[in-house]
Amino acid sequence: MDVVTGAFGYIGKYIAKALLGRGREVRTITTHLNKPNPFGPAVQAFSYSFDDPHRLTQALEGADTLYNTYWIRFPFDGQTYESALTNTRTLFQCAREAKVKRIVHIGVTQASVNSPLPYYRGKALQEVMLRESGVPSSIVRPTLVFGKEDILVNNIAWVIRTCPVFPIFGSGLYRVQPVFVEDLAEIAVQQSTASPGTTVDAIGPETFTFEQLVRVMADKLGRKIKILRVPPAIGIFCGQVLGLFLRDVLLTRNELEGLMSELLTSPQPPNAPTRFSDWLKENNSTVGRHYSSEVARHFRWSAP
Repeated sequence: MDVVTGAFGYIGKYIAKALLGRGREVRTITTHLNKPNPFGPAVQAFSYSFDDPHRLTQALEGADTLYNTYWIRFPFDGQTYESALTNTRTLFQCAREAKVKRIVHIGVTQASVNSPLPYYRGKALQEVMLRESGVPSSIVRPTLVFGKEDILVNNIAWVIRTCPVFPIFGSGLYRVQPVFVEDLAEIAVQQSTASPGTTVDAIGPETFTFEQLVRVMADKLGRKIKILRVPPAIGIFCGQVLGLFLRDVLLTRNELEGLMSELLTSPQPPNAPTRFSDWLKENNSTVGRHYSSEVARHFRWSAP
């Protein structure tokens, strides 16, 4: 039996799917117990219960592997990186108390405790807590993850479909290496039997500059766009204004600086087979048809 955090969400959903395909019993720990369960009775759901470690430990008891995807994209509605780190420490401590045999942790490429960017520094501190937990572990660090439920790629496509002009922050020459979410899930599951202490990046086979990524997307979606280069500070300001109308956070300064610093790339050889351009061609009729709200999905979701 394995436990996957956030199996009703994005990355966790595909890890759970990969495990079920191997005949594993799966539980999930989730923030939203009232979200639709895409797996039905095959996946039993428990609350994170960070304020009740005993209850959280019970949810983890009997697990061979805990697949941890827990983190927050940005501080919002009382949740901060600091509180997310406190919750992470509680989760790992409970896993130790529950005698979980292995933790496979989903990090991010180029995470560093010395990073000036809180997101990347926080992800690195999660890894420190993991090593300090005493539970045998592996770490998978993906680059830019794409898939049907992805928010960033979907909303880039939405802008391409909606506007004849696409804003590029700065030069647009900074690189990204997209990795398919199902490939990431397979790599994560493989790490459950890797040597303890292993850290591996999850990297797709294609590398684009950000401008190339946008142009490839426009081409696959059959749209003609004009690139407008804007200073990053102005772009963030305009994004904040648009976010007020959409009731969402489109892009944070933290994320933009990480993107422009090429933190979503890896020096390791690609280890995921799915090409972003091929996937986009196959899904061009659906990607970007509607705007996807991070706030609505992860912070303020409620049952209809």
